[in-house]
Amino acid sequence: MRDVLHEIMRWWESGERFALATVVGTFRSAPRPPGAAMAVLGGDVAGSVSGGCVEGAVYELAQEVVAGGAPVLQRYGVSDDDAFAVGLTCGGIIDVFVEPVSRDGYPELGEIAASVDGHRPVAVATIVSGPGRVGARRVIWPGRSSGSLGSARLDDAVDDDARGMLAQGLTGVRRYGPEGERRLDDLQVFVRSFAPPPRMLVFGAIDFAAAVARIGKFLGYHVVVCDARPVFATAKRFPEADEVVVRWPHDYLSEARVDERTVICVLTHDPKFDVPLLEVALRTPAAYVGAMGSRRTHEDRLTRLREAGLTDADVSRLRSPIGLDLGARTPEETAVSIAAELIKLRWGGSGMPLTDTTGRIHGDQLHEPG
Repeated sequence: MRDVLHEIMRWWESGERFALATVVGTFRSAPRPPGAAMAVLGGDVAGSVSGGCVEGAVYELAQEVVAGGAPVLQRYGVSDDDAFAVGLTCGGIIDVFVEPVSRDGYPELGEIAASVDGHRPVAVATIVSGPGRVGARRVIWPGRSSGSLGSARLDDAVDDDARGMLAQGLTGVRRYGPEGERRLDDLQVFVRSFAPPPRMLVFGAIDFAAAVARIGKFLGYHVVVCDARPVFATAKRFPEADEVVVRWPHDYLSEARVDERTVICVLTHDPKFDVPLLEVALRTPAAYVGAMGSRRTHEDRLTRLREAGLTDADVSRLRSPIGLDLGARTPEETAVSIAAELIKLRWGGSGMPLTDTTGRIHGDQLHEPG
């Protein structure tokens, strides 16, 4: 829904009634992940649930829902043999939940949009399947909640799970009994997390850093560029960065917020900068720590890091030389190789050409929810 939020807010604020279709479950090579959304108001469409495969069918269903029908959970795609007949040519399966939206029926939408725009975490939990409660919605912030799914005990269970998912930036379906029993599956509750964007911390204000900042922003990261040299660390040189910080890198990182989604790219390849920095970086919970430099530089770094007291387990987390082997030469090509490594590690890809692989293209990314 994040991609269509600004468009549907215009409709919502003007008092329109429209339909919101959301991918809540995927299986096999589905084209869009859970949380992908498409909004329909008359002949206007915003967003996509399948990259074009089943948009026509979802559009027709959305029109029925807006005309007065109840929320609907619809599955598209049956098997590789007949998926083309239902429009999902990739052979995957998606579950799409279509619900009516209006200012009266969805009063929390304004607060949700304000939280998303302000990079404040918020989750929306909606019952998408179950006896008698389909469409019930609850909005969960870290310190409060709004709305009800029909039972105080169910609300409490969903609040706990949603806050845990929100902390990890996870979106998906959870199953419960009528009173929140986690051992039962009478109800399917789709939890859409709007977590702040993950952070990419780029150290070293060089031309390679400018390219990495650009591609990091393109991938959806909140990008910070840090360097101790004020003449190089300027907003003018890094217009795509969300923040440009002039500090010694290890001092900044010692105080920076780093979580399991944070990416750290060390591009200084100067021992007086990168060794103290990596001492700090490799002790954080960051998802990725990569460092630029030759293999000789890498071996020298490892020696210095071990002398500084880091263990083999610590230094094994270091991705160096940074990036995948694409034969990159220019800053832009190097940024692509770094981005490729980030995507590979995030989704568990092989890094091989798809033409040389077999099986599902999207692999571990897609699974039945729950």
